[in-house]
Amino acid sequence: QLQFVESGGGLVQPGGSLRLSCAASGLPLDSYAIGWFRQAPGKEREAVSCISSSGVVTNYADSVEGRFTMSRDDAKSTLYLQMNSLKPDDTAVYYCGARWWHCSDSQAEFGAWGQGTQVTVSS
Repeated sequence: QLQFVESGGGLVQPGGSLRLSCAASGLPLDSYAIGWFRQAPGKEREAVSCISSSGVVTNYADSVEGRFTMSRDDAKSTLYLQMNSLKPDDTAVYYCGARWWHCSDSQAEFGAWGQGTQVTVSS
């Protein structure tokens, strides 16, 4: 059974950077697309970025274009989300999830959610 553990969140000032990690266990990742989603208080979980099983990255949140970079290291069974130039609107719990092969912006199509990691951007 595929499981994820997210880490790397924390409190950062506006303009700062964080790198989130999503460590997988249970199954190899090579057949899965992995998505980063985030959920701010009082809001629905939204897609941020996704990387397909073939390594193609799609950014779904226009607000992160040019600031966030997703990557995967299947040898380490770990996904990363490098977040630069952080803004207060990026404050949320960040989750990773998986689906077969191809990316999607629908959280309902993903499973194996981790517990999330809190990112707070504040001065």
